[in-house]
Amino acid sequence: QVHVVQSGGGLVQAGGSLNLSCVVSGRPVGSYSMGWFRQAPGKEREFVGFLTATGDTTFITDSMKGRFTIDRDSAKDTVNLQMTNLSPEDTAIYYCAASSYVVPGARSQAYDYWGQGTQVTVSS
Repeated sequence: QVHVVQSGGGLVQAGGSLNLSCVVSGRPVGSYSMGWFRQAPGKEREFVGFLTATGDTTFITDSMKGRFTIDRDSAKDTVNLQMTNLSPEDTAIYYCAASSYVVPGARSQAYDYWGQGTQVTVSS
């Protein structure tokens, strides 16, 4: 049984930073390409970016490029979403997801296992 488990998140003031982490229980996180999505209240789920299983390719949605990065901590076996210069518009539930695709892309259907979601709230 594969489980994606998230940690991090919380409340931060505008301009601040937060890190979210994700592990895949029972498997090395490098077994999958890992993606991040978010869903703001009353809005559809939005793709944030992904990191390929090999760790050599990342993609961040244009609107978040320069503020968000995705990387892997090999020592902790986690994939991390590092968010900087946050604004209230970034308030959402953030989801980590694991995909068997080499390059999973932005489609939710490409991801096989999903984390429980983590609330990120940015106050003005």
